[in-house]
Amino acid sequence: MFYLLIFLFGLSIGSFLNVVICRLETEESILLSRSRCPHCGALLKWFDLIPLVSFLVQKRRCRYCGKKISWQYPLVELATGLLFLSVVLSALIVLGDLGAGSAKNLLLFVQNPSLVLGTIFYLVIICFLIIIFVYDLKHYLIPDKIVYPAIGLTFLYQLAFAFDFASLRSGSISGQSVGSLFSELAEGSNLFFLYLLSALLAAGFFLSLVLISKGKWMGLGDVKLAFLMGLILGWPNVLLALFLAFLSGAIIGLFLVILGRKGLKSQIPFGPFLSGAAIIIIISGRYLANFFQNFLPF
Repeated sequence: MFYLLIFLFGLSIGSFLNVVICRLETEESILLSRSRCPHCGALLKWFDLIPLVSFLVQKRRCRYCGKKISWQYPLVELATGLLFLSVVLSALIVLGDLGAGSAKNLLLFVQNPSLVLGTIFYLVIICFLIIIFVYDLKHYLIPDKIVYPAIGLTFLYQLAFAFDFASLRSGSISGQSVGSLFSELAEGSNLFFLYLLSALLAAGFFLSLVLISKGKWMGLGDVKLAFLMGLILGWPNVLLALFLAFLSGAIIGLFLVILGRKGLKSQIPFGPFLSGAAIIIIISGRYLANFFQNFLPF
């Protein structure tokens, strides 16, 4: 029942993300404007907005004008539900068996403030990455209104993780000796700057591609997204994410050329590959790192 609730919650958040994606383009208020059909402008009622269910019941058509509803809506909802479930499962796996001991693990999870805060952070970050994925796929643009708040949130989280969480692991700061406190601060500083350095290296690499190609290969939006990825994932996970992004981009790009959907000089947005790779590493980075360590030099 707990996992079902997480999935349903993810579906609801996915419905909200669809609103954000659409209104980033129209510049309508995300919270104050009511949902309308993009074709006829009819105000949608609550039963028109049930995630997945309304799409299926209405057979992919608007109840009022009969025009087709984009597949974006159910796919974003379903993807968000599954990703929310995956993030929570990944957090619970850290505590042990998910079978008979799942109730005990859930109790341990709730009692672990660092794990709870980390899970909430990754759920929010995945929402940002989903918006970037879909918006860049549709408009070939990574919106600053999304990437800048994501960078700010991640910066604050990594700062909290590096310092406050270190003290949570070691006990109350007031109970530590001066030498122990300085040791904790040094450890936190090193951890934080490792994430910051990863972000700068990833962004610097993409910025060099922008400058070399004069903006033909990459855009500044990809530079900002690479910085965000480095800040989220750290080293060497960001390197693995970039490898997956370039690999998947090359495979899909070649596939589109073979099918005749794109030419050799056609523009393909790279943001979906970057954000998709970041999501994969967030959920299963430790397993992929173990899998690839026998093949890659890092």
